[in-house]
Amino acid sequence: MTHAPKLLAPAGACDCHLHIYDAAYPTAPTAVSPGPAWANAAAYKALQQRLGLERSVVVQPTAYGFDNSCTVDAIAALGLERTRGVAVIGADIEEAELRRLTQAGIRGARFQMLPGGVVPWDDLEPVAAKIASHGWHIQLQMDGRLLPDREAMLRGLPCPLVIDHVGKFLEPPGLDHPGVAALLRLLDAGRTWLKLSGPYEVSRVGAPGYDDVAAIAKACVRAAPERMLWASNWPHVSVQQGPDDAAMLDLLLDWATPEQRELILVRNPAAVYGF
Repeated sequence: MTHAPKLLAPAGACDCHLHIYDAAYPTAPTAVSPGPAWANAAAYKALQQRLGLERSVVVQPTAYGFDNSCTVDAIAALGLERTRGVAVIGADIEEAELRRLTQAGIRGARFQMLPGGVVPWDDLEPVAAKIASHGWHIQLQMDGRLLPDREAMLRGLPCPLVIDHVGKFLEPPGLDHPGVAALLRLLDAGRTWLKLSGPYEVSRVGAPGYDDVAAIAKACVRAAPERMLWASNWPHVSVQQGPDDAAMLDLLLDWATPEQRELILVRNPAAVYGF
């Protein structure tokens, strides 16, 4: 698919979640999949131009475990002045390595609590304590239906929290679900951000509107537009047939007003990632 989106992205618009793969980097023993070798920095640059985006955030794929080399090199290839990253680190990381990663553009620590993740829940609070002084955040992906069980811990973190993929409710519930209520409470507390991304991963309704996920997304946008982010989730490794990336951006035409889209695409990412 090569067409441009209907949404004309404002200057400084950012894609807050993408993965880069390269066969030159060894995959981890824990990898569920090595990822597509074609999804390199050059391929993403072409997509970025088609979507009219200027900034991006490279998220460490589970394929590489704790070796953040591919992600760090991708940040450099895409341009440090307009690219940031999220790494995978453990509680045993040393200060010197945190400083090195920060200088390389890393601004968050990824916790993938679904298959493929390598960092356990027990590391989340210790990692948060280590990264807080470096201006990093915790990036969390989990089944949103379980958010009430973790809400107290997440509210107490000493650094900001970014939640992936509209909460990643593995079976999207109605707005009266306790998990949705917990997500809205976290947003209301003022230190949690949400990525409006990946509806195709969990929607039972499907394209074009992903209405079950869209209902949760719209409720979150109404509640806290100043803490919403948008992301492509390219190259869509969780599904056999990836969605139309332009259509993913165009969902914001339905989910947010023009003023909210300026926040979501430009101002909010600048605040979270330090552009």
